[in-house]
Amino acid sequence: MKKLALSLIFAAVLAGCTEPAEPVQSVDWYKEHATERADRLAKCRASPGELSETPNCINAERAESLADAGKRRGLNIQPMTGVKMGGK
Repeated sequence: MKKLALSLIFAAVLAGCTEPAEPVQSVDWYKEHATERADRLAKCRASPGELSETPNCINAERAESLADAGKRRGLNIQPMTGVKMGGK
Protein backbone atom coordinates (compact mmCIF):
# COMPACT_ATOMS: atom_id res chain seq x y z
CA MET A 1 0.00 0.00 0.00
CA LYS A 2 2.87 2.35 0.78
CA LYS A 3 4.41 1.67 -2.62
CA LEU A 4 1.14 2.54 -4.36
CA ALA A 5 0.78 5.78 -2.43
CA LEU A 6 4.42 6.69 -3.08
CA SER A 7 3.99 5.93 -6.79
CA LEU A 8 0.90 8.14 -7.01
CA ILE A 9 2.67 11.01 -5.26
CA PHE A 10 5.68 10.64 -7.56
CA ALA A 11 3.42 10.63 -10.64
CA ALA A 12 1.61 13.75 -9.41
CA VAL A 13 4.91 15.56 -8.87
CA LEU A 14 6.11 14.66 -12.36
CA ALA A 15 2.83 15.79 -13.89
CA GLY A 16 3.21 19.15 -12.17
CA CYS A 17 6.68 19.69 -13.63
CA THR A 18 5.52 20.42 -17.14
CA GLU A 19 6.15 23.83 -18.67
CA PRO A 20 3.30 26.31 -18.29
CA ALA A 21 1.22 26.70 -21.43
CA GLU A 22 1.80 29.87 -23.39
CA PRO A 23 -1.16 32.25 -23.71
CA VAL A 24 -3.28 31.86 -26.81
CA GLN A 25 -3.35 35.00 -28.94
CA SER A 26 -6.32 35.87 -31.14
CA VAL A 27 -6.33 36.33 -34.91
CA ASP A 28 -6.83 40.07 -34.41
CA TRP A 29 -3.80 40.20 -32.11
CA TYR A 30 -1.63 38.49 -34.73
CA LYS A 31 -2.98 40.85 -37.41
CA GLU A 32 -1.84 43.82 -35.31
CA HIS A 33 1.57 42.35 -34.35
CA ALA A 34 3.33 41.47 -37.62
CA THR A 35 6.73 40.64 -36.11
CA GLU A 36 5.23 38.28 -33.53
CA ARG A 37 3.12 36.72 -36.28
CA ALA A 38 6.22 36.14 -38.42
CA ASP A 39 8.09 34.62 -35.46
CA ARG A 40 5.16 32.30 -34.64
CA LEU A 41 4.79 31.23 -38.27
CA ALA A 42 8.52 30.45 -38.48
CA LYS A 43 8.25 28.22 -35.39
CA CYS A 44 5.08 26.54 -36.64
CA ARG A 45 6.48 25.86 -40.09
CA ALA A 46 9.77 24.57 -38.66
CA SER A 47 7.92 21.85 -36.74
CA PRO A 48 4.58 21.30 -38.51
CA GLY A 49 3.91 17.83 -37.11
CA GLU A 50 4.16 19.04 -33.55
CA LEU A 51 2.83 22.61 -33.72
CA SER A 52 0.60 23.06 -36.78
CA GLU A 53 -2.62 22.22 -34.94
CA THR A 54 -1.97 24.43 -31.91
CA PRO A 55 -4.29 27.42 -31.45
CA ASN A 56 -1.49 29.98 -31.82
CA CYS A 57 -0.31 28.47 -35.11
CA ILE A 58 -3.84 28.32 -36.48
CA ASN A 59 -4.54 31.93 -35.45
CA ALA A 60 -1.23 33.16 -36.87
CA GLU A 61 -1.87 31.38 -40.19
CA ARG A 62 -5.37 32.86 -40.38
CA ALA A 63 -4.05 36.34 -39.60
CA GLU A 64 -1.37 35.94 -42.29
CA SER A 65 -4.02 34.91 -44.80
CA LEU A 66 -6.17 37.92 -43.93
CA ALA A 67 -3.17 40.24 -44.13
CA ASP A 68 -2.29 38.87 -47.58
CA ALA A 69 -5.89 39.33 -48.76
CA GLY A 70 -5.77 42.90 -47.52
CA LYS A 71 -2.62 43.54 -49.56
CA ARG A 72 -4.41 42.27 -52.66
CA ARG A 73 -7.52 44.26 -51.72
CA GLY A 74 -9.64 41.11 -51.60
CA LEU A 75 -11.48 39.66 -54.55
CA ASN A 76 -13.58 42.73 -55.39
CA ILE A 77 -16.70 40.70 -56.18
CA GLN A 78 -19.60 42.74 -57.56
CA PRO A 79 -23.23 41.62 -57.48
CA MET A 80 -24.73 40.44 -60.76
CA THR A 81 -27.41 42.87 -61.87
CA GLY A 82 -29.53 42.87 -65.00
CA VAL A 83 -29.30 39.09 -65.43
CA LYS A 84 -32.55 37.42 -66.47
CA MET A 85 -33.01 33.78 -65.72
CA GLY A 86 -35.15 31.52 -67.91
CA GLY A 87 -34.24 32.68 -71.39
CA LYS A 88 -36.66 35.49 -72.39
